Amino acid sequence: MKIAVLPGDGIGPEIVAQAVKVLDVLRAEGAKIETETAPIGGAGYDAAGDPLPDATLKLAREADAVLLGAVGGPQYDALDRPLRPERGLLRIRKELNLFANLRPALLYPELASASSLKPDVVSGLDLMIVRELTGDVYFGQPRGIEVRSNPAGGSERVGFNTMLYAESEVRRVAHVAFGIAMKRGKKLCSVDKANVLECSELWKEVMIEVSKDYPEVELSHMYVDNAAMQLIRAPKQFDTMVTGNIFGDILSDAASMLSGSIGMLPSASLDENNKGMFEPIHGSAPDIAGKDMANPLATILSVAMMYRYTFADLSTADRIENAVKTVISQGLRTSDIWTDGTQKVSCSEMGDAVVKVL
Repeated sequence: MKIAVLPGDGIGPEIVAQAVKVLDVLRAEGAKIETETAPIGGAGYDAAGDPLPDATLKLAREADAVLLGAVGGPQYDALDRPLRPERGLLRIRKELNLFANLRPALLYPELASASSLKPDVVSGLDLMIVRELTGDVYFGQPRGIEVRSNPAGGSERVGFNTMLYAESEVRRVAHVAFGIAMKRGKKLCSVDKANVLECSELWKEVMIEVSKDYPEVELSHMYVDNAAMQLIRAPKQFDTMVTGNIFGDILSDAASMLSGSIGMLPSASLDENNKGMFEPIHGSAPDIAGKDMANPLATILSVAMMYRYTFADLSTADRIENAVKTVISQGLRTSDIWTDGTQKVSCSEMGDAVVKVL
């Protein structure tokens, strides 16, 4: 199994290093794993003048899976938009056709007090958000900033983006979401804004059509503004959610706080053959980069998702997830999930603790 390792920027190299320790354990036990590292994001721009260098994209295409850290940093904010780190991330998703993004939000019982909500609201939370990843307003054309005439006279700058979904794009992510719902609680909530957006109107129509192939799954619909409110008010009403790119980006970050910290949530981005890119949902956190403070558990759990969805090795996936559960139960905490009565550890110490359990 060849894994492309793309640490990226900020805390990316620190958290990915801990996940690679997990791979090293498996390799030492006889797993046939080959890893190769390449730059992406700001690191790609620094190395090759491109946030997604050709060599990195070539490696990602040839690999069986991709492990990604995070991209971005304030030092790149003045670059032209096509050269910014985030463009590299968007491009690799598009180039690899990673259209289905799976973002679980699971609350470990020991972290209930770390959530910003009351424990009785979030206790027992086990939610999966399926986000369409290669369409919507992030990729729609036309887009840009240009000078246009002002009705009141004169001219001014206007920014514009296009929200766009083809029926086929909605249909394929719908099948992924229904398939996941079948393996979970057989409840799927489709989130849209069909009362305002024609793009969402089409989304809802296709979801209803696809639901006929999954009669065991209870399909419901919710407007995105209400969904955001309901995630905070009563998150356990949801089992599986499916939504578009921009809505999923926002809702999954909101859901991350239900679990105590955004540093706890992994993700998988899959193509039609379940080849995927696996990464924590958080950003590069440049304010703590290089301080050995970051939480590596989301990245380690992303490796578990790699084994579960791309390598179809459920026992190894379970083993990694159970190692994380054990470390949490031992009271070890990075600063983002630390509470009184627990032991604060560094990023590398947390990685070592998981390795020790493995």
